[in-house]
Amino acid sequence: MQGLSAIVVGTGAIGRETARLLKAVGIEVRGAGRRARQGDPDFGEVVLSESLEEHVGDADILVNAAPLTPQTHGLIGRGVLSAMKPGAHFVNIGRGQSVDEAALADALRQGPVGFASLDVFETEPLPESSPLWEMENVLISAHMSGDVVGWQETLAEQFLDNAERWLEGQSLNNVVDKEKGYVPQPR
Repeated sequence: MQGLSAIVVGTGAIGRETARLLKAVGIEVRGAGRRARQGDPDFGEVVLSESLEEHVGDADILVNAAPLTPQTHGLIGRGVLSAMKPGAHFVNIGRGQSVDEAALADALRQGPVGFASLDVFETEPLPESSPLWEMENVLISAHMSGDVVGWQETLAEQFLDNAERWLEGQSLNNVVDKEKGYVPQPR
């Protein structure tokens, strides 16, 4: 894996863990998020998600780990996909609606995308009529990338830790920031 480079879209907990794992096998990693910055402990450089098209051309792997917000809906569209490095691998463990699936299918058929590993889709389950089912350069999983050994124990520990924090009047861990659009607002 030495010499490969990746961009991880989404610099939250999942994106950070993905970056750490990629770095552990020798892949150079950058991030894409809502704020550009240098010197990030997990990504080194973080570019603006909105300028992703300008940065994907030199990445061997593009991993989407972004949450679905108004800013990420359709983020990985025809422009980003067509700007990718020829033969690049696209991985979607984020949200299906952040990717234009028709544009992805075209980029897989005609290039430049060489392979896609897809765990999430615009419509789930993925409709039988989707061309992605028939493509030999696509790996499809059943929205289970988060199902890792020990996830239930980890979730239970997180719940108990936050329950204790709440009872003691302390701030909670992993609070969802609804102002950033992570949770749909009632109409």
